[in-house]
Amino acid sequence: MDPATSDVSTDLKTLEEKVRKAALPEELSERIIIRLGQLAKIVSSPSFLPELDSIERYVDWIVNLPWNTKTKDVLDLEFAKKVLDQHHFGLTEIKERVAEYLAVMKLKEQKGETGDVYRAPILCFVGLVGTGKTTIAYSIAEALGRKIARIPFGGMGDPLDLRGQSRMHPEAEPGKIIKALRTCGSRNPVILLDEIDRVTDAGRASIMGVLVELLDPGQNYAFTDHYLDFPFNLSETLFIATANNTTNIATAVLDRLEPIMMPSYTDVEKITIGKSYVFPKALKDAGLTADAVQIDDQVWANIVRPLGFDSGIRTLERNIAGIVRKVARHVVEGKVQSVKLTPENVKEYLPQ
Repeated sequence: MDPATSDVSTDLKTLEEKVRKAALPEELSERIIIRLGQLAKIVSSPSFLPELDSIERYVDWIVNLPWNTKTKDVLDLEFAKKVLDQHHFGLTEIKERVAEYLAVMKLKEQKGETGDVYRAPILCFVGLVGTGKTTIAYSIAEALGRKIARIPFGGMGDPLDLRGQSRMHPEAEPGKIIKALRTCGSRNPVILLDEIDRVTDAGRASIMGVLVELLDPGQNYAFTDHYLDFPFNLSETLFIATANNTTNIATAVLDRLEPIMMPSYTDVEKITIGKSYVFPKALKDAGLTADAVQIDDQVWANIVRPLGFDSGIRTLERNIAGIVRKVARHVVEGKVQSVKLTPENVKEYLPQ
């Protein structure tokens, strides 16, 4: 036997063993093994090497997908409340929705009905920039004890970005949904569909069509990516969407979502958020101790609103980060050990 042919046969056998050892759906496993057998018969064909390369990439994808792997949910209402309160001020309605979802899941588990998937409401957080839409999704995943993957929709113009491309095309690969599942390593992660209203006008209709399938419990148990060409069960995946407004979201998609308006924060609320959440985190990120920067109560109004109204907390975050960085520089240069911000010196430290 030609040494090259012998090496190829070994490669095909290695791929077959990999497929047999993986926890794949039986039908998919059989389909690949049949294809490997067909390849073994055309080793001398000019098209063999491209076909071998294609099947190797395909096998790598399917054996690394979580067909049966799940993370165990943390169904502890007190823990969920603690996580959400730790990261977010207010947002009472959202926290109550999460608690209700956990309560239903816990009751079903206690009754031994875990096989019957509870269809969680697909929350869609709608609000202006900086109001915490994305971060609340990460907190929900942490409260549930689930992995999370974010899929940005801003500027997306092709539904194949979500659904993948057929293996008939060279360099084809799965879509963002399957990639997210592989990254998370579980079939019940939280998948954040971020800014679904910001897809391009040209691709809006077709992308919304894919979203309908993704978010519909009657369809997503057999979501088919063009690259995999085999249904994947997404029924236990928790989808969370965000949007700046609902105007550009198709009615059929909106019908499957539960929109929740994110509030614009008042100055008083921003001061509380700044003191309790943003400032301690900024100090930690900069490697400073809690004593390194003191802020007078009268100063917070300048930090919150130096240039006018801002519905979110982005300006607040930038201002606090800028203050802390400047203090950190002065500490490193040996100019100060600590700084107390007062109405008299705050302009020296506020970002211009």
